[in-house]
Amino acid sequence: MKYMISWFERPQGSATEYENAQKRILDVFSQWKAPTNLKIEFFVVRVGEWGGHMLVDCDDPLTVHKACSTFPAFEFRAHPVVPVEDAVRVELEAIAWRDGLKG
Repeated sequence: MKYMISWFERPQGSATEYENAQKRILDVFSQWKAPTNLKIEFFVVRVGEWGGHMLVDCDDPLTVHKACSTFPAFEFRAHPVVPVEDAVRVELEAIAWRDGLKG
């Protein structure tokens, strides 16, 4: 299953607290290794913000949850996603089924 994971900074408080949080986040991140069953397809940061997006492929939602839980300074949103061509195919199948209903 593919997941689009987005993260957003949590309010930290004073400028000093933000600076300390940034140091801690970068220290933790520099030591983090993606689990072997979590394939990162792309990983980007939003310009000018503390946050970004990551597209991953992973067969275990608990692995995704654990990865998000590793960085509590951020709020994470993990959405299962499918390729657009697959979504369009099943939407057309649903429309065809619905159009075939009696009534």
